[in-house]
Amino acid sequence: MVNYPKLKKTALALFFSASLGLHLTAQAGIDISDRAKQLAKEALIVDTHIDVPYRIEDSYADVTKATEDGDFDYPRAVMGGLDAAFMSIYIPAEYEQKGGSIALADRLIDRVEAMVGRAPTKFALAYSSQEMLDNQKSGKISLPLGMENGTPLEGRIENLNYFFKRGIRYITLAHAKSNHISDSSYSEEKPHQGLSNFGKKLITEMNNIGMIVDISHVSDQAFYDVMAVTKAPVIASHSSLRHFTPGWERNMDDKMLLALKKNGGVIQINFGSAFIHEEATKYGGKQKDALAKYKAANPKASEADIEAFKKQFKKENPYPYASLDQVLDHFDYAVKLVGIDYLGVGSDYDGVGDSLPENLKDVASYPALVQGLINRGYSEEDIRKILGGNMLRVWQQVEDYAAKH
Repeated sequence: MVNYPKLKKTALALFFSASLGLHLTAQAGIDISDRAKQLAKEALIVDTHIDVPYRIEDSYADVTKATEDGDFDYPRAVMGGLDAAFMSIYIPAEYEQKGGSIALADRLIDRVEAMVGRAPTKFALAYSSQEMLDNQKSGKISLPLGMENGTPLEGRIENLNYFFKRGIRYITLAHAKSNHISDSSYSEEKPHQGLSNFGKKLITEMNNIGMIVDISHVSDQAFYDVMAVTKAPVIASHSSLRHFTPGWERNMDDKMLLALKKNGGVIQINFGSAFIHEEATKYGGKQKDALAKYKAANPKASEADIEAFKKQFKKENPYPYASLDQVLDHFDYAVKLVGIDYLGVGSDYDGVGDSLPENLKDVASYPALVQGLINRGYSEEDIRKILGGNMLRVWQQVEDYAAKH
């Protein structure tokens, strides 16, 4: 039985809760009931993928205060009822070849530690599921760490242990290109036809120390290799359903979801519009093809000409933002296929740019998701599972397995 302690409000939380309904109505164009607001405040909300560290790598912003841009800062997180935001330690794919990935990972981890150091009454690190719950009780937002792309492991188990000691609690095995661990869903080149030999050994070691395996971004074959090796539940930290984006390997198909259920893992639904519906998935390719035709017809076009063409294309072909209803369709479909116990929230805030659904634009928006789930007939118990209970259960089971090995 999972317990859901109520969030102990800080003075700032009280201030922002008073304006929550107005903010969300203006932002999302949806009426948020008192029931939805209260549930968002009280329930454990765990978002497993937020890209703040890399967002502020080149353009610094103090997210302990309100910021003018981005999708995450402390005031908005309080407004949304967020309790735990897994900070993505994102390593771009090119670091596999050019080196320097360990230094980048350390620097991004340092940034998260500095966020906590500047605002110890607002944020706290969380190295275990229990610390996450303790932080919730004390009114602090947890910032656990997940590494997006296993490149910094550099083929050495010693590096896995090093990053575990630094606080990393899940590793996304690959990213935009295949690496020394796993083939990528995005990569045409799949040298391992799944996991590498090191990757298979790595899964066992991750299980043994309590590091969560994240199968977002990996190829289908790599996913099934993970399923064959792992002894603990895994997560898809920020993926959605291929049923709605046919042929796009980055999302999970029905067979994979059923395998994930058998494993006891969770799929954390990504909010990016390209993950939600096919028109948005294909938008980038449509834009790229149009630009290629323009360049072919205008070989002497200047950079200014090209930028003007891009601007005109976007004007004539507006980006097809997903709706809240389309996001909810993913939850409905997954629940119908595998049940309520195997999905959660992995928004990809600060990671998908200007592609977020009309009603889920930032971390203040979780009550809109709650309202949508209420409108579709989900019980309070089921909503609590989606918001964080399922992810808490997986984290605890991964820890329990490691404690015995």
